[in-house]
Amino acid sequence: MTVTTDSVRSALEQAPLDKVESHLHPAGSYDVADHLVPTGREEIWRFTPLKRLKGLHADAPLDGRNTRATWNAPEGAKVGVVTGDEATSLRGVSGWAPNTRFTARILAEVPATLLVDVPADTEVSEPIVIDVDGTDADVTSGAHVVLRFGTHSKAVVVLNHTGSAAVAAVVEVVVADGADASVVSIQDWADDAVHLSHHQARVGRDASYKHAAISFGGDVVRMDANVTYDGPGGSAELLGLYFADAGQHIEHRIFADHTAPRTKSHAVYKGALQGEKAHTVWVGNVLIRKVAEGIETYEENRNLVLTDGCQADSIPNLEIETGEIEGAGHASATARFDDEQLFYLQARGISEKEAQRLVVHGFFNDLIRKVGVPSIEERLLATVEAELAKNVLKELS
Repeated sequence: MTVTTDSVRSALEQAPLDKVESHLHPAGSYDVADHLVPTGREEIWRFTPLKRLKGLHADAPLDGRNTRATWNAPEGAKVGVVTGDEATSLRGVSGWAPNTRFTARILAEVPATLLVDVPADTEVSEPIVIDVDGTDADVTSGAHVVLRFGTHSKAVVVLNHTGSAAVAAVVEVVVADGADASVVSIQDWADDAVHLSHHQARVGRDASYKHAAISFGGDVVRMDANVTYDGPGGSAELLGLYFADAGQHIEHRIFADHTAPRTKSHAVYKGALQGEKAHTVWVGNVLIRKVAEGIETYEENRNLVLTDGCQADSIPNLEIETGEIEGAGHASATARFDDEQLFYLQARGISEKEAQRLVVHGFFNDLIRKVGVPSIEERLLATVEAELAKNVLKELS
């Protein structure tokens, strides 16, 4: 079924859930004029270094050519770029209206959409991998991506970002009833890259959705990962792994909007920081609406500070409008190496350098195994090792 932009807008206007009573999520609008250029004083922008975004949050051109995208198309999946009326019909296909200027501009100004379609009752046996390679960080661009998983389908989509670029992107995900969908977004950019992105998912009745946000590279990376529900029984697992080096700003925000009863959300984000002025931000928010009785939710963020001069901001939020829930909670912690773990390992003849390496790998290992894509899990383990070699292990040599 094709959902047009006009029909989505009409549904949003008529639906009783259109107003989100949350200071973290302003009311949405497709009209760019309704969204002022952020100043940094707004709650949703106060942590982000706007001066380093190269105008992507404001009015920088979105038509630059600074990336090359390639992909595979495993049997059962359709992948390609669409334009014209077909691209227009996909604006807001996730049932969401933009609540920031950059997302509204992307839906209004970017003429093409990269569309991944997994038909109903189809299981794709290997990951659908989209490689985005940046070619010029001095040029700004915008992108719109739509991932559609049909009824009772099953597939994994990997978005792999490398190279130098300044990109603003909107990724809309539609998970139909009974589908099992996984989306892995890897930000392994070059040191000068800027990536501002919003991922919005709509999860159908009794459907399962896994989203993994993995950020290592880039000068500034900010990603919003949001989810709403189309019917009871939907489940969302939101995972995140990040490693910030000197001068990097890595920011992740999640929003689980429980718009249906008996739905679930579980978020686990883990990050490590090393080097002067490494800065990470995690803002989690769960909104449990009055209609969302019998839901379960939990959000967790853990940060490991490896050297002096780092800053980790971690802010979990729960907004609850009904008391008829199965469970809701959150946890947040930021700490240095666990001295007891290091002592335990060193007391058994393990060197200090090796002990620290093992502690960091142990910190990330359980989360990496949840990604569910063996080739990516191996890559992440190697990347963590490479990140450690930059500072921590070097200082101990």
